[in-house]
Amino acid sequence: MSLVTTLGRPATPPLAELAARRWDAVIVGGGHNGLTAAAYLARAGRSVLVLEAREQLGGACTLREPWAGYRVSPCAYLAGLLHPVVIDELELRRRGFRWIPADGGLFVPFEDGSSVQLWEDDARLEAELARFAPGDLAGYRAMSALMDRVREALRPADERDVWLGAAPSRERIAELVDHDEEALGLLFTWSQAEMLERYLDDERLRAALMGQGVIGTNASPFDAGTASIHFHHSSGRIDPDRPGTWGFVEGGMGTVSFLIADAAQEAGAVLAAGVPVAGIEPGRGVLLDDGTLIEARDVVVGADPQVAARLLGDAVDAGWRAQVDAVPIRGCTVKVTLALSAPPRFTARPDSDEHQTAQINTPLTDAQWRDGFAAASRGELPELLWTEDYLQTAYDPSIAPPGKHLLSVFAQYVPYDLDGGWDARRDEVGALAVRSIARFCDGFEDAIEGMEVLGPPDIEREVGLTGGHIFQGECLPEHMWDRRLTPATPMDGVWLAGAGTYPGGSVMGINGRNAAMAVLGELR
Repeated sequence: MSLVTTLGRPATPPLAELAARRWDAVIVGGGHNGLTAAAYLARAGRSVLVLEAREQLGGACTLREPWAGYRVSPCAYLAGLLHPVVIDELELRRRGFRWIPADGGLFVPFEDGSSVQLWEDDARLEAELARFAPGDLAGYRAMSALMDRVREALRPADERDVWLGAAPSRERIAELVDHDEEALGLLFTWSQAEMLERYLDDERLRAALMGQGVIGTNASPFDAGTASIHFHHSSGRIDPDRPGTWGFVEGGMGTVSFLIADAAQEAGAVLAAGVPVAGIEPGRGVLLDDGTLIEARDVVVGADPQVAARLLGDAVDAGWRAQVDAVPIRGCTVKVTLALSAPPRFTARPDSDEHQTAQINTPLTDAQWRDGFAAASRGELPELLWTEDYLQTAYDPSIAPPGKHLLSVFAQYVPYDLDGGWDARRDEVGALAVRSIARFCDGFEDAIEGMEVLGPPDIEREVGLTGGHIFQGECLPEHMWDRRLTPATPMDGVWLAGAGTYPGGSVMGINGRNAAMAVLGELR
């Protein structure tokens, strides 16, 4: 039976049966990257066992039903960086993968009652900019052209894509972008604020784009290197005609993991959920909670590097452990999911609902960005949150009951160590997220029928991501490219497959593919 129909809950064989054979590879963690590694290894003829501690596969890319009739993606909620090679090689479309581009682009309302919608369609985008900030039309074109040429230099739509293989050095990257100073600034040194100031004059337009430089990142948009976060999230190639576009997965984001699980299972991998691993013994395999040894030549860890180090215990290489510990891994984001009786109505555009098809951002002033980051760094809540909001049901009404709606809210900054504790203040954080959106809407709060709030400790506990960091560690330049962890480790037969490895975080699948290629000796 397809895992899609069972919401990622495989029929787990008895543990005695799993321990009765020696496996070529055991995958620790059934998130989408671990499942991807399993699929590729099994397709190569290896005997593969996936062990997931939770009862459901998918990790941060899964599905839940917190309310009757709602199919919720609790963490990952949108697809933009899933690699087309993984989609094609694992035949995800044949299995039921349907990706719907978010054609509405980016919609941002402002306190003065104005708004801007930066459409994916070039003609509509130019018309909108000509209306909203005509003096910035040339600058916006120049900034977009920079993103495009860096993407084409590093991620052409063929085998030269630098995500396919080992990480390039800084020197190699400089060669690939022809030592273009703007490109190197974008990739390594510019803050998001600096980049926007270089190209744009309109304060509202800069405010509309400020959050794109800190997505999931525990840094201020005024900090060096944050422009690279904007580029990272603009470098996807799911849509060959519109690179950089994000979109919705029909049925919810967890479908991605479940379809990859189907591919792994079809190739011969055995999937076991509800089986936590207690330790890794390099060269021997893994130990379960009850002391059972599952023997394997290779152990591939899809969980984050901190979990891998913890499971290795005294067997961990000290130098490698220092590398792992050098990557900041405290999350600063809160994910709020709202079940709604009606879609949000923004007062800036009372006569249109086209903005509901967009990625909606609620902006902050420069002072609010600075103060909010400082407050979260002290363990306090900011006055307002920057939110990135997606009305999932605008594109996929199947995930909610008829006439109902589902809004995914991704917001920051919130502290991991919240004064007073998350258990006591979780509802307060949810109310803050709602208030940050409701100031631009009519009747928004009255439409809320259900709310789920996941702060960093909740993500850590429920998903298993250390520190609640959605990317298994910061993706700023000092922790990316050839400075990110590799699939190979110094420990015999121990490999990494998760987002903590190159090329970084998000639902990409390529980390898992690269790990499998490394195990097979084919990573170049």
